[in-house]
Amino acid sequence: MAKSVKVTRTTRGALSGDEAEELFSGVNETGHTEEEVAKRKRRARGASGSSVYDPLAGGDPSGADTDQRIARSAILFVSIFLVAVVLIQVGWGYVRRVTTSTLAEDASIRSVVSALNMGVEWGGGFTQFPSEFTVQEADEHTHRIEVTVIDSSSTSELDAFATAQVQASALSVNALLNPNIDTVIYHVKVRQNEEGRFQKTTFFGFLRPTGAATSFTTFVWTKTTAEDGVRFDCAITGMDNSTQERLHDTITSKSTPATIISHVIGDGGAVVAENVLAASADGDSVREQMQAMADAAEQARLEAEAAAAAEAAAAEAAAKAEAAEGQTGAVTQEGDASASQSGDTTN
Repeated sequence: MAKSVKVTRTTRGALSGDEAEELFSGVNETGHTEEEVAKRKRRARGASGSSVYDPLAGGDPSGADTDQRIARSAILFVSIFLVAVVLIQVGWGYVRRVTTSTLAEDASIRSVVSALNMGVEWGGGFTQFPSEFTVQEADEHTHRIEVTVIDSSSTSELDAFATAQVQASALSVNALLNPNIDTVIYHVKVRQNEEGRFQKTTFFGFLRPTGAATSFTTFVWTKTTAEDGVRFDCAITGMDNSTQERLHDTITSKSTPATIISHVIGDGGAVVAENVLAASADGDSVREQMQAMADAAEQARLEAEAAAAAEAAAAEAAAKAEAAEGQTGAVTQEGDASASQSGDTTN
């Protein structure tokens, strides 16, 4: 059997293993010959269990802790972002409270404009106002504040009315707490198209409506000081009949079960629907209503029997009285007859 011989080809000029080890023993991670630094790095790698060092991978030549590095970086980024957001919110709230005019202390054109621009404190935060507004009057000597706002964020009468009511209350109460102000007039206008529909800003508020501004309603807040305290009154004026009807139709649902049943079975449908809805609430309600109906029927039967018995007793009493009266009349007639006979004998 022929013996196979393995022949290896050695590249001319190639280093042997010992020569390569001797050559790289004094080379650091960047390929420079810094023998002391290279030895120190080599010892550190030996202590950590890593025998091969990749300069591009840093201290992790295999990339085993890449996910940990990414997770730490993400957590650090999110933490910094949250802290920045909280600091911005706190700082913005502080700036708003410092820069917002306090109408309870100063009610002038400048302070009212600042309040409408920045908002006023109301409830648990700030109440904002429309960006389009006009201040007609704000004077502590005349004790009046009068402003006009154009609502371009509402889409219906109900939306505009609810928003304006909150805004008027916030501005008026803040101003009426000033001892020199006793009247606040808050006019509200809306923009409508040719069909009478509300127009609002679009594209994040950059595109404003171009319809004509028409009067919607007016809130008049007044303050009256008496011996027993302070009284705030609010009068809502300027709302026409058509607006009131549309507001009524908006908040009144026409698809309730009572309305549907009323249309189906007639005028008594509302009562029937209410009874059906009340009875179908749960089983206990049905049993209670059935028991109540039985009790009411029994009570009505007893009352009818009592009334019949009373009527029969009254009739019997009347009959007895009539009979007694008849007997009394007969006795009287007999007495008269006896007396007449006696008179005749005497004669």
